[in-house]
Amino acid sequence: MIQPARTPLLPSGSFTDTEPVLQSHPLIQGAPVTLFGRTDQWPFTATRRPANVSPSAWRTNFARLDPIWNLRAREVAMALLNPAHPRVLAAGVNLGDKPAGCSTVFHQVELLRRLAAWAAQRGLPAQLGRWSDDDARGWVEQQRPDVAASSLMPFVTTVKLLYQLSPILTGGGLARDPWPGRAARVVAQYANEPGLRTRNIAPPVWHALVKSAWTYVDVLAPDILAARQRLAELENAALPTSAGLEERARAYLADPTNPIPLHIERYLNHSKARRSPSAVGPGIEINWTLLGLMIGIARTQRTMTSGNRGSVQRVRRQVEDALRADPARGVAGGLLDRYAQITRSDGSQGPWHPGLCPRGVLDESVALRAACYCFVAALSMMRDSEIREITRGALGEFYGAPAVASIKRKHDPNQPREHWWIIDPVAQAIRVAEQLSHHAELIFGSVNDRAGRLESAASSSGFRSGVVITNFIDHVNATSHSTGLSIPAGHVAPHMFRKTMAMLAGAEPSSEIALGIQLKHVAVRALANRSTPGYAASDNAWAVLLDNELEQARFAHLRELYDEHRTGDSLGTGPAAERLAGAFRTVQATALARQGDARTEYDLLRKARISIRFGKLNHCLFDDTNPAGAKCLESATVPPGHRGPLIDRCQPERCANSLISDEHLPLWQAERHNLLTVLQTPKLAPCRKAALQQQLDDVEQVITKAGA
Repeated sequence: MIQPARTPLLPSGSFTDTEPVLQSHPLIQGAPVTLFGRTDQWPFTATRRPANVSPSAWRTNFARLDPIWNLRAREVAMALLNPAHPRVLAAGVNLGDKPAGCSTVFHQVELLRRLAAWAAQRGLPAQLGRWSDDDARGWVEQQRPDVAASSLMPFVTTVKLLYQLSPILTGGGLARDPWPGRAARVVAQYANEPGLRTRNIAPPVWHALVKSAWTYVDVLAPDILAARQRLAELENAALPTSAGLEERARAYLADPTNPIPLHIERYLNHSKARRSPSAVGPGIEINWTLLGLMIGIARTQRTMTSGNRGSVQRVRRQVEDALRADPARGVAGGLLDRYAQITRSDGSQGPWHPGLCPRGVLDESVALRAACYCFVAALSMMRDSEIREITRGALGEFYGAPAVASIKRKHDPNQPREHWWIIDPVAQAIRVAEQLSHHAELIFGSVNDRAGRLESAASSSGFRSGVVITNFIDHVNATSHSTGLSIPAGHVAPHMFRKTMAMLAGAEPSSEIALGIQLKHVAVRALANRSTPGYAASDNAWAVLLDNELEQARFAHLRELYDEHRTGDSLGTGPAAERLAGAFRTVQATALARQGDARTEYDLLRKARISIRFGKLNHCLFDDTNPAGAKCLESATVPPGHRGPLIDRCQPERCANSLISDEHLPLWQAERHNLLTVLQTPKLAPCRKAALQQQLDDVEQVITKAGA
């Protein structure tokens, strides 16, 4: 075990200096466990570190705390980490049955450090029992003007914790709860805030970012991966010696198909070629390092760039002479001879990159890996911690649909392996990221900016998701002149992807349960809890865009029905069919009176404001101004303020507002087949059989009227 500091500052009245601080967390076998008596810091190396937390952050630091506050902070941390500790339970302190996460304890101690510094500035006594309620509330109120209500809640929780843990704190805690009977959310005025405080990504930023990420994954990835493969082949074939340099160079130059790599303008500032004027011509700089690699000399030798021997100078002159004799041998970048063609915003077409060299391979590989992360985060609704835990071979199927497996950490100390349903493009992004990764397990790891490799095989500490996103946006905008991509300015953070996609998915009918499953919210009611509506809540910045898209889609479908009516086809069956046909005839008659063409008819159709809701089983022509005849409203309690039909009470086969078209019939026929199958079940209860028969009669009536 990790030994405590030699001389503990103060003894604890509740915990011994020699007991381990991790007693309620799953431990790594054989790993040393920190003891309570250690007063400088508590490393949590004995428990598995999340992939999105760096090793330096996987500890709690008690530095810059005086002896009294140091002990107090350690006792608070010990209680949070071990809520079922015998001394905690014996003191009557109820912290629930789940231990706090190590990261939570880290932040809690940081807040205690801030509180201790504030108390010292105010000259408050070290004994918390001598603080007044105003003293305890003063620290929170000082923060209120500068932070949002949701960010203020941890400050309130910290103060309340010093009262709740009073029985186990050496010297005691606060004598009273400064806000008796009021939850931290209420004190922070967070409970009355609509929805979650997490903001959605602005629509222009979202669309541009997702488009740029997908372009990298689908269009640019083959070139980047091919250049990486070519560079790896050259590295593997190169020898760690410059012996026989002139012979190798002579053999290489003898083949006119062998290219001579040139620097591109983007990387000239990083090359040593700028130290002396070009011997070939203005604007032409040979990439000597890559050329040496192509000749067969490892980059570590630096022979072609720093050698002063006569053999090196002779080889350089031979290469320059060969390039002057045949300028076509000069290839920008040097690793690939052709690139994917893209169309830019100004209409011009061309290769997306001027030429990949080793430095370019590194930059674009990092950008591609970031694009994979952004795309997965945007369309999977996974948390950052869950994306970072994706390992090799995580793709598969779950209940017959494509899915990715990862570890769920939040609110679950058991860290179960869960599945998230994904679409094929997300699976493609994960496969690309897997090809980029050098980590033994994880597909999103740290960056090593040497030799074009992305990760250190032993650590993922360098991958910081927020920085990765920011750098990707900066890279896209810096190279927009060649890729044609650009992303407008706007705040983007890892957790905002999940919130934005949940909001977009929440616009779909009956989406709450599906969102609860995908977001992995605790199963309180059909896998959707009170957090799910908050994630799916509408956003004013998106409302206009979504409403316009919805209206465009609705009108496109209405125009299809109108075109069918113009050609004499039947709109379908049901009482509402004739009503819709009458509205179409009115549009036609008005256009004819104005001597208009088809465009005039479509304009009139849009202005007609025909009330129609398109559905899978039927179309509903419910009129908000005249709801009479709607079966869904009969004997129903309509919620205050509700306008429109009650979808869950729809009776398509009986309602006067129902229209059943040919596109709906396959579902009705499938329902008939299912009912007939169930009715053949032996020993079916008479009442159940009668109800099923009534359903079947209604379905048969619909199918018969449709003539199917």
